[in-house]
Amino acid sequence: MRLKYYIKTFGCQQNKADSERIAAYFQARGMTPAKDYQQANYIIINTCMVRQSAEDRVYGLVRNLGRLKTQNSQRLIKIIVTGCLVGVALRDKTGSLLKKLRERMPEVDEFMPIEEVGFDYEPIRVNQTHAWIPISNGCNNFCTFCVVPFTRGREVSRPFEEILEEALTLKKKGYQEVTLLGQNVNSYGADLILGKNNIQVMRDLPETYFKSQKNKENFSEKRKKILDFIVKHHLKPVYVKHLGRYRIPTLFPYLLEEVAKIGFRKVDFISSNPWDFSDELIEIIARYPNITRTIHLPVQSGDNNVLKRMNRWYTAEEYFALIDKIRKRIPEAKFTTDIIVGFSGETEAEFRNTVSLALKVNFEKAYIAMYSPRPMTAAFKVMKDDVPYEIKKKRWQILEDLINKKKSDITLPAIPPHFS
Repeated sequence: MRLKYYIKTFGCQQNKADSERIAAYFQARGMTPAKDYQQANYIIINTCMVRQSAEDRVYGLVRNLGRLKTQNSQRLIKIIVTGCLVGVALRDKTGSLLKKLRERMPEVDEFMPIEEVGFDYEPIRVNQTHAWIPISNGCNNFCTFCVVPFTRGREVSRPFEEILEEALTLKKKGYQEVTLLGQNVNSYGADLILGKNNIQVMRDLPETYFKSQKNKENFSEKRKKILDFIVKHHLKPVYVKHLGRYRIPTLFPYLLEEVAKIGFRKVDFISSNPWDFSDELIEIIARYPNITRTIHLPVQSGDNNVLKRMNRWYTAEEYFALIDKIRKRIPEAKFTTDIIVGFSGETEAEFRNTVSLALKVNFEKAYIAMYSPRPMTAAFKVMKDDVPYEIKKKRWQILEDLINKKKSDITLPAIPPHFS
């Protein structure tokens, strides 16, 4: 009888894409998928730790699975934890986070880094019309609240032609929609253009996320191929102006265009930072009607002081100017966003500026989170989590009602104008 596996995924779209590769990894080892925990021999938990609540759900699940193991002692049951919790623990040079994980989850048989899975096998996709395509992994931006640079490491781009090959294969198989995935797709290719030694490398693990046993090229060979591709196709890397000079190179507009040309009914991408959303990218979206018109553009806060404390490289005015620029070129564009309420030191006036921006933009949807400190981040180290939970919850509800429930009867004290 063949062993069975079951995967539980927490978190973002990138984690969902990772779980599709995890499934392929275990099927390559001769296992078959189980319908639920009760039937599985290997239970893989793909974790998220962007918020404390997501982390706590993992601990609760592992405790329950530990009881399942005890009750079924005659059957092989192994609990494997992977994803962000493991990523941040392995990048902690002190070893204390990994030690804490083992102490808190003694039921776990293996803490598996996601890098171990690699890209050797075609993902096991459940959805037969839509597919996730990872184009980069990690992040070079150190927003003070965000643990992603420590869970996934520096930004590493997947080879251009490898992405196109996967997209073409999906089209031939009848897929109608694809979503290009990255922590910040806008800066795709920066490491390939500049060379990895000019990008943050201190968070690297020995194994890279895009490793493949089939493709043992080293970084220099991969970089040569992308540079050859640029020359062959007469492409000029797009440099995005930021902080007074052109400093962020990207190939994403070209990649998005090439995928759009393949002929999918819809091409989406997640996620984009406001500070490197180039004019060239806007033009490509406008040129191809099959590229999404609903753009996810995280703002996090509508107050300039909070944005500065968050190390977000734009002001509320610059954010709205970008929204306005996109709408003028693409009138049908709609916007979704991420917002954090109750970040360190957030005053009532600062929160009202976020409300003011939300009213101004008229977001289609917002993913609203109450701030929770994350280990290794700057906010965790040097800032206080000083906004009471009750106030965070109240602010969360106000934005939830205003943006997602479209309530027009929100009562607030007079909101000072944020924009002239």
